[in-house]
Amino acid sequence: MSLLKDLYSEELKKKDTKNFVKSFDEYFRQTSFQGEFGRIFCIGYAINGQPAEVLTGDEKNILIDFWQIAKDIDLFVGHNIMDFDFRFIYKRSIILGVRPTQEISFARYRNSPIFDTMREWDKWSNHSTSLHKLSIALGVNSPKDQGIDGSKVYDFFLAGKAEEIAKYCARDVEATREVYKRICFIK
Repeated sequence: MSLLKDLYSEELKKKDTKNFVKSFDEYFRQTSFQGEFGRIFCIGYAINGQPAEVLTGDEKNILIDFWQIAKDIDLFVGHNIMDFDFRFIYKRSIILGVRPTQEISFARYRNSPIFDTMREWDKWSNHSTSLHKLSIALGVNSPKDQGIDGSKVYDFFLAGKAEEIAKYCARDVEATREVYKRICFIK
């Protein structure tokens, strides 16, 4: 945390920038989606037709468990998984010294071993359709319908609402699975 405060102090010296953050709390919140400083609270996943499950607990143990589960997986499906989830997981794994059990290619314009429903829906354009909007368009239950979305996770965490976060994560996985099925015409 002290290193992050040092970075904040450096930003404080650049007060003339348009997007200057006024408080350390605001600055800290803005780093939560960066693998360098954010933390993993949970990872949701589903394998084949099994119900979604959520890994929780100590961040390093979450990563160890995740990579053990992932070692035999041929296709990873997620919404914005290429540009956010997997990059974040990889960075946190390196920082915490957890070796991934497989090398995953982040090559663009293909859908194996990563099928990114956002990229496939938008056909790799610069547009980014949210999972919530895509769920509504495709008639899928949105994970955001229960009063929580990614922007509120930290506030829920501070309020001690761990169970609500894990349930949101599981809903996110289920919605993504249904979106994937619709995009691929799988019944």
